[in-house]
Amino acid sequence: MEFNMVEILGYAASIMVAISLTMKDIVRLRVLNFIGCALFTAYGIMIDAWPVAATNGFIACVNIYFLAKMQKEKNASDENSESLN
Repeated sequence: MEFNMVEILGYAASIMVAISLTMKDIVRLRVLNFIGCALFTAYGIMIDAWPVAATNGFIACVNIYFLAKMQKEKNASDENSESLN
C-alpha cells in the first residue's frame, strides 16, 4: 500500500481532529482542532473538494475567534485581579 502526500495530509488532519475531541481542556481542544481543520482545508483544496475546504476553513475561523475571545477574557481577568492587589 503506497500513500502519496495528499493522502498523508488527509490522514494527519483526521488524526488531529480526532485527538482534539479527546481533550478536556477547551483551549487545547480548540488549538488542536484548528490545526486539524487547517490541514483539512489544505487537503480539500488539493483534491478539489470545495465543500470540505469551505466547511473546515469556516470551523478553523470559529476556533480562532473563540481562542482570541478566551485570551481577551483571560487578560481582562488578570488585569482585574492585579488592580485588586
